Amino acid sequence: MFKELEVSANGVALFFILLTLLTIGLVIFFKKKYRSYSHQDLAESNKENITRSLSARSKFPEVDVFKNTGSFFNYGLASAVAIALISMSWTTYEKEVYIPDNALAMDDEVEVDIPRTAEPPPPPPPPPPPVIQEVPDTEVIEEDQPKFENQEVTEETKVEAPVVKAPPPPPPPPPPKPVEDEIFKVVEQMPRFPGCEDKGTDKEKEDCAKGKMLEYIYKNLKYPAIARENGVEGQVVLQFVVDKDGSITDTKIVRDIGAGCGSAAELVVNGMNNMGKKWTPGKQRGRPVRVLYTLPVKFKLEG
Repeated sequence: MFKELEVSANGVALFFILLTLLTIGLVIFFKKKYRSYSHQDLAESNKENITRSLSARSKFPEVDVFKNTGSFFNYGLASAVAIALISMSWTTYEKEVYIPDNALAMDDEVEVDIPRTAEPPPPPPPPPPPVIQEVPDTEVIEEDQPKFENQEVTEETKVEAPVVKAPPPPPPPPPPKPVEDEIFKVVEQMPRFPGCEDKGTDKEKEDCAKGKMLEYIYKNLKYPAIARENGVEGQVVLQFVVDKDGSITDTKIVRDIGAGCGSAAELVVNGMNNMGKKWTPGKQRGRPVRVLYTLPVKFKLEG
């Protein structure tokens, strides 16, 4: 079996440079060769050839460029085949991504407070206790008994209906408070990085998603120059929310090691919204929910 020919970009560039130099060299060589013949020398060397066919393409055979037509054609054909072969064998290699060992392992346990979605209003203060006042002893003044009027109603008595005023309408109820979705920390199906939904079991999807997430992070993570120059290494811990539609929101740096490492990691996480594919959202009881995700990012200098 023949091994597949693989040529890197540098190899392709080197081939075209060599082919160009070879072609230029051949042109210069033949140009100098034909210019080395003088007209006088050619006339003296061919003066004995008195009879010459009228169909001859050149007066002097020494400088007949058409006699090399076959060689030039073969050279051009070989060059075209080589160019086609090299072009089809042009292979691009992805840059190897360095992922530190145990990249998702926490160095220390980080206590992360779940953001509250809606704080309940404080309870009303208790009513003040009743104040018992002492009633002083007073003398009861006897008043004259009221006189009773005759209130007998007969057929001739006119009774006017009392005027009852309608009570004012009750005030409209206050508008309902906007309901904010609850943010979960642990759900039945945790959110996953995109690109692994074609796998079989949930365990395979989860392992594949973690691998692709690490590959994305450490491929796009730029080690800050100030941190590299000062040898700053360590672990940055980020916290973000995977929304119902798979977008990343509320990114926050929980632990930072300084020298711009936290901002560099936060920039990579926020860039997940520009990947073209969104996360697979977490699910609780079969419906998508908002999930709090904690992600450690290790900064380690190679070598």
